[in-house]
Amino acid sequence: MEFPIEVLKRAEKIKLLLLDVDGVLTDGKIILTDKGEEIKHFHVLDGMGIKLLQKIGVEVGIISSRVSQAVIRRAEELSIKLLFQGKVEKLAFYEKVLKEKGLKDEEVAYVGDDWVDIPILKRVGLAIGVPNAWPPVNNYVNYITKCSGGNGAVREICELIIKAKGKWEEIFQSFL
Repeated sequence: MEFPIEVLKRAEKIKLLLLDVDGVLTDGKIILTDKGEEIKHFHVLDGMGIKLLQKIGVEVGIISSRVSQAVIRRAEELSIKLLFQGKVEKLAFYEKVLKEKGLKDEEVAYVGDDWVDIPILKRVGLAIGVPNAWPPVNNYVNYITKCSGGNGAVREICELIIKAKGKWEEIFQSFL
């Protein structure tokens, strides 16, 4: 997949990828069972992309305004230690992470799809939206994925960052 040069320049600086959940790591639909359990669909391609990104030293974190046991489990499966759930005010967590990790805005990429994501999208070095985002949100992004949320968008972003850092061939060859 080809990416715009300006987006690749931004992606080359990324040390941390932060992801929203509903609408980004999932298609945004939530299934509630009669027992009150929540079911989410996560795409295996996105999980592999996250693992590849971690392999080249880029950390991945999750910020969600909802609380979900499924997200906790998925984060554990993918060795994601930065997990923030349950607050609509995501910017405070973002600023805390920047301070703790000693990162600058331009070293962070964020993927969001709704109004609560805009404050972070306006700050990060690489702001990313998905085609299934609430339309006004994508006015604040540098790149909109070809794949929709929950259907490979995160994998696309991971590959974008890997290619921008010049690690694509190395990663690909490691599987041959």
